[in-house]
Amino acid sequence: MKASNHDEFREFVAMRSTALLRLAVLLTGGDRHAAEDLLQIALMKAYGRWAHIGQHEAYVRKVMYRQQVNRWRLRRHSAETTVPVLPESGTDADAGADTELRIALWAALGRLTKRQRAVVVLRYFEDLPEAEVAALLGCPVGTVRSTAYRSLAKLRVLVPELGPGGPAEEVQSLTYSPKGVQG
Repeated sequence: MKASNHDEFREFVAMRSTALLRLAVLLTGGDRHAAEDLLQIALMKAYGRWAHIGQHEAYVRKVMYRQQVNRWRLRRHSAETTVPVLPESGTDADAGADTELRIALWAALGRLTKRQRAVVVLRYFEDLPEAEVAALLGCPVGTVRSTAYRSLAKLRVLVPELGPGGPAEEVQSLTYSPKGVQG
């Protein structure tokens, strides 16, 4: 790899690793260690192809989605049960009034099935269209729609504080930030 590409990769990792780690934590159901592994694998794959990639962040995200789907497929019948733990944050942004709701939401996401969690994360946290979510997960658009509907209904039951207007807007307002800063 050329020195300029190497420097560009280092700068990308320094600027985007926090947001990408947050996505990885969501995809792994709150398992911080698995999220770090997932991000590390995605960054290793991106490093090898850095000069050939046009959209670096999109490539890394896609590798993370696919890698996580592969993990789910390989561990379908695991005897282990993971317990999601709210990851530590280096900012004081979580010290506000929404902290309890965020904790409840993290816990509720951990209680969704793997497919439900993937659909919620991709559809509402990442704000991807249904067709793109379907392509990433390798299922029909109708499956994404029905899974999203059932997932949101389950979230409403698990976290009644999200309100009757639906958790989709609450989920995005609590966690989604286009610049990688949690609001």
